[in-house]
Amino acid sequence: MQFLNRIGLILLWLAAPVVAFAAANKNDPYLLVLRGAGNIALVVASLVIVIVLLRRGGWRTIAGKLLVTLWCLPPLLMSAAHLKFELRKHDVLAASAAEVRQLGPHFMVGYSSFAEVARLAEQGLIGGVYVTRHNIRGRTVEALRAEIAALQDRRRSADLPPLVVAADQEGGTVGHLAPPLTKVPALATLSGLAPDEQQAKAEEYGRIHGRELAGLGVNLNLAPVLDLKPPQRRNRLDFHTLISQRAIATDPAVVSAIASAYVRGLEESGVGATLKHFPGIGRVRTDTHHFSASLNTPVRELEVTDWLPFREVLAQSHSALMVGHVTLTAVDPDRAASHSKRVVQDIIRDKWNYQGVVMTDDLVMGAIYQNDVCKAVVEAINAGVDRLLVAYDGAQFYRVFQCALEGSRRGKLDAAMLRASEARLERSFSTAEARTVSSVRVVDRN
Repeated sequence: MQFLNRIGLILLWLAAPVVAFAAANKNDPYLLVLRGAGNIALVVASLVIVIVLLRRGGWRTIAGKLLVTLWCLPPLLMSAAHLKFELRKHDVLAASAAEVRQLGPHFMVGYSSFAEVARLAEQGLIGGVYVTRHNIRGRTVEALRAEIAALQDRRRSADLPPLVVAADQEGGTVGHLAPPLTKVPALATLSGLAPDEQQAKAEEYGRIHGRELAGLGVNLNLAPVLDLKPPQRRNRLDFHTLISQRAIATDPAVVSAIASAYVRGLEESGVGATLKHFPGIGRVRTDTHHFSASLNTPVRELEVTDWLPFREVLAQSHSALMVGHVTLTAVDPDRAASHSKRVVQDIIRDKWNYQGVVMTDDLVMGAIYQNDVCKAVVEAINAGVDRLLVAYDGAQFYRVFQCALEGSRRGKLDAAMLRASEARLERSFSTAEARTVSSVRVVDRN
């Protein structure tokens, strides 16, 4: 029994700093699974352990006092973290009308609470929402459709533009709303077909996705993937990018042909496409969901390989462009492409003359969030990025938006860039409305 007591004490000593760290960082995306009931359980367990230690005479020795003190820390640290979150949230919700009008349209957020996201939508603090598997898990298509419609009704009541409603329906591995929506094969499965059959099938997949997403109220698909398929085996530390499964092909011409056809199918159905993940992550073995990553390929080589599909599909469609969190070292070795002015403004805007919507990949990904996220937010806006995505953990919206607020209040945001971005977003709304009308006419003819 004495041996077991010692083992128990050792475990308590080892667990105390771990639990305290988790409590202090309760709002970190990596600890999302602990939110709600998990946080309550952690606090209750800490208090129970303190009571047990006190009853067993834990306060009699210096070591015992230290151990009791350590187990008193988690509830205190969690309360402090929660207070910090609430103060940040209050600051965002109390933003002035001018600040909201300037910044709100540039943010797209994932959500779990309808009431919370509805408030953000009504106040104009966001310009779009992102729906994924947890929004439909255990629910019917009709329920999610009604929820999206309710959000749009609230926007109309507030005299605000409609929300951009985005989803991730690539096909294959990434189809976050399938089921209940139709599970479509990955576009990569088409690469071995004859060219005519490739395009016919890809367009069909685009129509299936477009028809079902439009019926749900989703007007932007975060697809297709235009990264070239990597020739090497997957890195064992790549848990989420899985680009070898998601990329269409190694041949840029095949990628362009299949992706263009898929985008046509989407747009005919009234849903916009998003080309991702420029400047390309096929050559990168590091998973940017968790780590910083560098793309060290010379620009001349990228222009005649990886970037060909992006330029070709952009020229043939009204697609948005998603910029990933890899560092293009030959152009800007000091920051990820998603917030690099040398990449967004100098290459995409000036060199390619692309004046459509540019958006970031999820800012909650480790490559950005675990570094200086505020610096990244300000630099992304000043680089000419139009839409900042906070998808995986919608609660991080308050941190990200506060970064933009602080940047604005300190005069760090480029007013000219914001005005140009506002004009691009307004044009994108006009394009989306025209696309929707066109898709309705196609349905009527059929």
